[in-house]
Amino acid sequence: MFQAPNVFQRAPLPSATRESEPRQQGPISSATAAGTATADPATATHGNPAAAPAKKRDPYFDNVKYLAIVLVAMAHAWEPVMEGSRTARALYMVAYTFHMPAFIVVSGYFSRSFDMSAAKVKRLVTGVAVPYVVFETAYSLFKRYADDTPDHPISLVDPWYLTWFLVALFVWRLTTPLWQALRHPLPVALVVAVLASFSPTIGDDLDLQRVLQFLPFFVLGLRLRPEHFDLVRRREVRMLAPAVFAAAGVFAYWAAPRMQLGWFYRSNSAQEMGAPWWSGAVMTLLMFGCALLLTVAFLSLVPRRRTWFTVLGAGTICGYLLHGFLVKGAGYAGLFDAYDWLSSPAGLVLVSVAAAGAVTLMCTPPVRRLLRPVTEPEMEWAFRRGGAGR
Repeated sequence: MFQAPNVFQRAPLPSATRESEPRQQGPISSATAAGTATADPATATHGNPAAAPAKKRDPYFDNVKYLAIVLVAMAHAWEPVMEGSRTARALYMVAYTFHMPAFIVVSGYFSRSFDMSAAKVKRLVTGVAVPYVVFETAYSLFKRYADDTPDHPISLVDPWYLTWFLVALFVWRLTTPLWQALRHPLPVALVVAVLASFSPTIGDDLDLQRVLQFLPFFVLGLRLRPEHFDLVRRREVRMLAPAVFAAAGVFAYWAAPRMQLGWFYRSNSAQEMGAPWWSGAVMTLLMFGCALLLTVAFLSLVPRRRTWFTVLGAGTICGYLLHGFLVKGAGYAGLFDAYDWLSSPAGLVLVSVAAAGAVTLMCTPPVRRLLRPVTEPEMEWAFRRGGAGR
């Protein structure tokens, strides 16, 4: 299972007989996910941006982003060692059910004000498009040389590994005005996702299967208001959340040897996974309901107050984009194959702790400052002076 217009940063996360490859999941950018407790400063100061106070970050959403990115990193680290362990596969299925949907819902929530103005388009380019180009190239080169696959292509239209989320966020953000204009956007988005689930001709360009099948979560986020999060955080919801996760764990343990993981990745149509076309529609709706239930349970358990990890929420884009090098690098080096005991309960605990610790370090302020030129570039040279004000 995820800052500025990019959900990570500046503020506000198979064939017919085989399972599809987990073309990794991604998180939220700071720009869209850093919560704010105040109204837009430009309107709060009667249209005088110069007098606008800095937006106040809501620690709750920073906590959500950090905890979700930890789940993403842990789940990616489980992939190479979970085969042969039914328990690990079940935990992986539970995490994949909701960690990306949670990121995407929060991304949509902080995209509500996107209106194609020059300033917001600039932030979309600098906070999403530029990181995508840089890290898609970096990951492709990493695989080419670290995995000794010199023919691995560098393609900006076929996202590889973690970078699909940036492409999806870019597309979703651009279509925000459309969803805001519709009378019933969520049902329409669900119809789009259902149609995509049994349309094998969509192809791999821009990972459109994932873009379309995850779309309902983004549109749901666009429809949410602060009072909806207040409902989620009510005491009775928090009390029910552990039971929800326990039930999900039991069901996942039963389903682990029976269910294809491709349903969780949403990167293929039903036919590409060897299933009848109608199962795509059924599974899309069932997975949406399960993801929504677990997302609510997760959001209810996240602390509202400022904690030791709240500051790390602003650096989740760094943790997201960097931890893939660690996981893939360990795989290319043969680490997971050399130590079979990593599939044991003790090994899984060690892998989980290592992944959580590594991604935590990657979200720290020093790392964020170091990566700012590529994750939050100013790029004033690329935009017309005063264009952001029109």
